[in-house]
Amino acid sequence: MLAPLLIGADGAGSALRTALAGSGHLEALESPLAHDYKEFLIEPREGTWALEPHALHVWPRGGFMLIALPNVDGSFTGTLFLARSGTPSFASLSSSAAVADFFHREFPDVPPLLPQLREQFAAHPQGHLATVACRPWSAGACVLIGDAAHAILPFHGQGLNCGFEDCLLLDELLAAHADSPAAFTAYEAARRGNTEAIAAMALENYQEMRDTVRAPDFPRRRALEMRLERLFPNRFIPRYSMVMFHAEIPYAEAQRRGALQEGILDELLKRAAGSGEDPRLLAQLLTGAGL
Repeated sequence: MLAPLLIGADGAGSALRTALAGSGHLEALESPLAHDYKEFLIEPREGTWALEPHALHVWPRGGFMLIALPNVDGSFTGTLFLARSGTPSFASLSSSAAVADFFHREFPDVPPLLPQLREQFAAHPQGHLATVACRPWSAGACVLIGDAAHAILPFHGQGLNCGFEDCLLLDELLAAHADSPAAFTAYEAARRGNTEAIAAMALENYQEMRDTVRAPDFPRRRALEMRLERLFPNRFIPRYSMVMFHAEIPYAEAQRRGALQEGILDELLKRAAGSGEDPRLLAQLLTGAGL
């Protein structure tokens, strides 16, 4: 007997999506990131964290980066994001000596935190990253939600939140429509723009973490951003904050407003330091941008 409703919430490697694509009901596209990742465990030191625990630690190096996140047991999970091939790359780190040389050259303060760096590098798997998209998200009585429909890169930490938003909307629409296919069509129409927006912003956030933060004007850009938020909290919210801390703002709207705000920051950065911080001028720029 056929199921009256089948919801595929089986993740980025969705078997349901694969079956629907294989039978010609949808088109699926996987866009691999050219960078892979490898994790390391930074053990506690003398019973406590080896680094400041109330922080995300980032070692940006342009084309790659290392990050460390605190765990409740006093350890840190360090993650190296690096190109799969080329120089430097995971492919170039083919020996224990090459690994040690790479870390001492690029992250000289990290090897003391990882006395078993070589052993961990050899033992831990090399993970792969990709964005997954498909069209449509449904066929007949089958519908995809979350990563099964639109897997994204992890650099905004929004994959699970995005999936929860799918669940809430789909539940509402199934109750509001007499038949499932109509609900599925409305669900995809309402969600697709937001899922495409967060997929793009996740990639952009990776590029910012590994590269843009090194730009000479980055500190002033962020200082201006904070000043605008303090002066106009209802009109200017940094895009990162909109995505991470404002569930009431859809991803597509955060992307749209973020682009307008970046234009304002670009304009302010063209001015001499201090000359673009007059509140009246800032208000005029916001109004001109439609914010």
